[in-house]
Amino acid sequence: MKATLTAISQYGGVFFIACCLFTGCILPSDVVKNKMQGLKTMRYLALGDSYTIGESVAEAERWPVQLAARLQATGVPLEPPQIIARTGWTTDELMTAIERQNPQGPFDLVSLLIGVNNQYRGRNSAEYRKQFHILLQTALTLAGGKPDRVIVLSIPDWGVTPFGRGNDRPKIATEIDQFNAINREETVQAGAHYVDITPISRQAAGDATLIAEDGLHPAGKMYQLWVELVEPIAQAALK
Repeated sequence: MKATLTAISQYGGVFFIACCLFTGCILPSDVVKNKMQGLKTMRYLALGDSYTIGESVAEAERWPVQLAARLQATGVPLEPPQIIARTGWTTDELMTAIERQNPQGPFDLVSLLIGVNNQYRGRNSAEYRKQFHILLQTALTLAGGKPDRVIVLSIPDWGVTPFGRGNDRPKIATEIDQFNAINREETVQAGAHYVDITPISRQAAGDATLIAEDGLHPAGKMYQLWVELVEPIAQAALK
């Protein structure tokens, strides 16, 4: 997905909407109304890796897209999410991507989910803590210095997936828990929101419908369960 966020003037917004009507794309009614009236809409930035970009699922099933859709449906004038994420990224690679893409804040909502590839590649926890801390501070800055506008999600447990079969699953689970202890501690210290979706990811051990066809990444159904946890926090943050 090449997610972009465009600054639209009042007249530019009308042109954009007209183009959408001709091309068949759909904008949430509240967002359309606000653009036509020249009113401010809210912006959402999602930072992460394969779990944020939604590897192996349709764009509409990606959890940041599902979250935005649910918020829009309740009347929140939220623009489609700007996503900076790629399959395989570690903390340092996400840091580099943010510097390169240079997203322009402040955003009304920023989410961060990163670390599974650090664990998968055998990176140590000290390095993860240092780089996660930097990423979290970056997220806070992009949220205009407002910790209540930042939501951190825990790292899912890939060891329970079919892809994880043949690996040392208890070891994977232990390391994932160690990394999550770090990102939770850093998040609490920063005053941001923390959402633990790891228990949901582990439900996939007994429910194959939660896993995408690639046998590794979450299906849209699992992402929906994540969104059910995140949405109330996002609603409160955007009031």
